[in-house]
Amino acid sequence: MEMEKKTNHKLGKKAVIGIIGVGILFLLTLVIYKVDTTEYVVVTQFGNPVSVVTQPGLRIKLPEPIQSAQRLDKRVQVYETNSLELLTLDKKSIAIDYYGTWKIVDPVTYIKTVKDKIGAEARLLDVFSSGLGVQFGKYNLEELVNVDADKLKLDEMIDEAKAYVNERASEYGIEVIDTQIRVLNFPESNKQSVYDRMKAEREQMAKKYRSEGSEEAAKIRADAEKEQKILLSEAYKQAQQIKGEGDAEAIRIYGEAFQKDPKFYEFIRTLETYEKTIDGNTTLILPSTAEILKYLSGSGTGD
Repeated sequence: MEMEKKTNHKLGKKAVIGIIGVGILFLLTLVIYKVDTTEYVVVTQFGNPVSVVTQPGLRIKLPEPIQSAQRLDKRVQVYETNSLELLTLDKKSIAIDYYGTWKIVDPVTYIKTVKDKIGAEARLLDVFSSGLGVQFGKYNLEELVNVDADKLKLDEMIDEAKAYVNERASEYGIEVIDTQIRVLNFPESNKQSVYDRMKAEREQMAKKYRSEGSEEAAKIRADAEKEQKILLSEAYKQAQQIKGEGDAEAIRIYGEAFQKDPKFYEFIRTLETYEKTIDGNTTLILPSTAEILKYLSGSGTGD
């Protein structure tokens, strides 16, 4: 009986130690918490922030409900939304899809103003919408959508929007790292009218190009005709000059021949006249004393 009592006493003692150990572990779970490298932990006392833990490791706090540990993701978050319709400076309606990246930089302000990620994204919707709306309203559509890189100011507009959004988001303990436009398009209700206007503008541009082309072609033809006339005139001038030189040379030769044998020269010139004026169908009615008939009548052959 005494041995049994001793055994029961030992078992009871171990049970008490076990219960105490469990109780201690339970108390430790209430006051000890772990901080991960990817998170902030804000310790609140009766709902009010009292401390922020930014470094990883084990920490101690008062048990709940006196103090609570609220965990916040310190990594970069991506915020996306559905299509948003905005107006440009020249009153053109456009639809954009965008995204922004952000992170928590002031956990206490974040807790006090937005409380959690759902509240943060609700605020970011207002911040991004107003920021992009303000910046799009400063630019004409052709400055945001253009094939000419010198006229394009979309990157400039995005930088201004990011600065505007970041300033507003800082009120909630948030830093906006980047803002980007994924899709920039026309609203479905406006697309057909926009396409019709674009078609009309292209047709007007094509007509202008055709008109300029016709004008340039007419100018080229006029220049070519002018050049042709100049070349023909120069050629005619050279031909007349050569012909004149030839005639002068022929006259000189004829003159030399005439001086050597005037009667023979006269005879040859008369024969050339016969050849040019008389053929088988020619009828001449001349007096018998005509100079041109002297070789036909035999009167000129006396020498």
